[in-house]
Amino acid sequence: MVELKSNELSSYNIQYIKGVGEKRAQLFNKLGIYSVRDLITFYPRKYQDWSKNVSVLDAPEGEVVAIKATMVTPVKESLIRKGMTLYKCNFSDGQNVIHVTLFNNKYLAKALRTFDEYILYGKVEKSFTSASMTSPQIEKLEDADGIHPIYSATDKLNSRAIAKVVKTALDAIPHIDDTLTEEIRQRYNLCSLDFAIREIHFPTDSKNIEIARHRLIFEELLTLQLGLLKLKDKKETQNDLQLKTDCTDEFCALLPFELTNAQKRTIAECVADMQSGNAMNRLIQGDVGSGKTAVAAAVMYSAVKSGYQCAMMAPTEILATQHFESLSKLFDGTGLRVALLTGSTKAKEKREIKAALMDGEIDIIIGTHALIQNDVEFRELALVVTDEQHRFGVEQRATLAMKGKNPHLMVMSATPIPRTLGLIIYGDLDISILDELPPGRQEIRTDVVTSAYHSRIYSFIKKAVDGGNQAYIVCSLVDDNESDLVSAKEYAEELQTKVFTGYNLGLLHGKMKAKEKDAVMSAFARGDVQILVSTTVVEVGVDVPNATIMLIENADRFGLSALHQLRGRVGRGSDKSYCILVSDNNGDSAKERLQVMKSTNNGFKIADYDLKTRGPGDFFGKRQHGLPNLIIADMLGDMDTLKECQQCAGEMLEDDIRLDKYPALCENINNMFRKTDY
Repeated sequence: MVELKSNELSSYNIQYIKGVGEKRAQLFNKLGIYSVRDLITFYPRKYQDWSKNVSVLDAPEGEVVAIKATMVTPVKESLIRKGMTLYKCNFSDGQNVIHVTLFNNKYLAKALRTFDEYILYGKVEKSFTSASMTSPQIEKLEDADGIHPIYSATDKLNSRAIAKVVKTALDAIPHIDDTLTEEIRQRYNLCSLDFAIREIHFPTDSKNIEIARHRLIFEELLTLQLGLLKLKDKKETQNDLQLKTDCTDEFCALLPFELTNAQKRTIAECVADMQSGNAMNRLIQGDVGSGKTAVAAAVMYSAVKSGYQCAMMAPTEILATQHFESLSKLFDGTGLRVALLTGSTKAKEKREIKAALMDGEIDIIIGTHALIQNDVEFRELALVVTDEQHRFGVEQRATLAMKGKNPHLMVMSATPIPRTLGLIIYGDLDISILDELPPGRQEIRTDVVTSAYHSRIYSFIKKAVDGGNQAYIVCSLVDDNESDLVSAKEYAEELQTKVFTGYNLGLLHGKMKAKEKDAVMSAFARGDVQILVSTTVVEVGVDVPNATIMLIENADRFGLSALHQLRGRVGRGSDKSYCILVSDNNGDSAKERLQVMKSTNNGFKIADYDLKTRGPGDFFGKRQHGLPNLIIADMLGDMDTLKECQQCAGEMLEDDIRLDKYPALCENINNMFRKTDY
């Protein structure tokens, strides 16, 4: 293989590394590895330390250990049934013998030689008279030194094969140029990038793994912070849409309830932003029922009183309609003119609304994607509010904002996100958190049961419905694609014909057209549908105070944050509400996750747990939030390093705003943010 320079790593195709080739390169491609740069930043997921040997006598039973031993008997082969061959042999550590059994491993059995020394790596089983190992890894002593990297692999490309190719690539690179200056490395106690890359793959000792990891985590989080700061700098645009007066007190007098301290604090932050001379870009994040809409209404009230227009975009027609009805009722008699624009608005009414918007005769427009159509224009749009931001692409948010002259932006989300993760996902936004629930908000009782309780649950639902309440039943699938789960359609039919005969059942799923979904949800909101069988599309739905039971089938199949959102659909009225999680999964992790749901109604605690156990990649399911794909850093576990990186990034940009001294780092920033929705 030819010698490679640092500036060639991104362009050198993986297939040209010795031992790869075109066909094997396709297997690497499935792991996201296309270039040498991708390969050497494909870090091991764990390590096996073969350097610390124990004797057969001292080996703890049931734990993975390394034993240095000599093979003392030849391999005996026996066919126990068709397709299953056993290979047995004995090894000695000089004091005691250990029996080794291999299953169907003809290649390894043929390679073993009597009286050669080996390292056996695996679990030891002991009886009163003997010790044994079943299917251990076996390496010749001279090949088994040190710590072995273990990579995320595939069936056709195992970890050992990946390690071999990584070693070939690193051997072809005389030196990996550093992205940071010597001054920065000394200030933050960082090893060189060359040392970090080589030691993370093939560490000489366990201490060097930590030294290498710290440098690579620092580099990744620094790249992230620099990208976000540059992004935020672009977002800090001036505008002339300043609030002339803060009308919050006047707005509060309209309310039939007292705002929480968190709501008051958040409103004040928004008002300060809108009086600063720069465009506000703020995320209002709060748990289900924390009062985000009231915050938006307060800020819109001040904006309209200052002579401006506001636009509020919701992900569904029914949610937009709900916002329209609640704001129309709230602002009745104030002179504020509120209108609704959705795909279902009749053509004549659409034309009238659009004309009124251009003339400034509408103060607040509520709508869906219909608001971002080309022919929707404003006289003076000052504030854009998007509800449930993660349901919209960033482009949709930007398109609506472009309808004004750098209008202020408020993003509302009921998806609890740990603050650190929020800073990353919404790097262009300041964050306000509503961490209090309004008084009188019902606490929902949550129970975790098995499917053996179904008859009791159904009786409980009937009793509630007979008493005038309503219930949700949520399934995890629509079509019968998985044999162990019943689809929502089949389940709804079975419930209607066999369990809830005489009751009105509705069905809601993601494959229905928008109008069909809205019709079902409207019927449920009116009370015409008593029991709604649904997939998770109900996660963001209308406010139905009459719904008091949320039954979730196969609850272990959902992320905790999704379960929490579903639970938030009930408990909105004055009656006691219940969330019933059904799961037959006996795994420890599944049980623990569902117990977390039972033990707390705090969405942020749940989100923290979900992120720690499932990882950032699975936290949201689909990658539609612009979450950068971090390779080695842990956004919660590496908080101290993140703080150092924030400080370092600020210092670097203050000294060199365009980062001209760091061309390689700039390339890393571009690569990281090119893969996101920013």
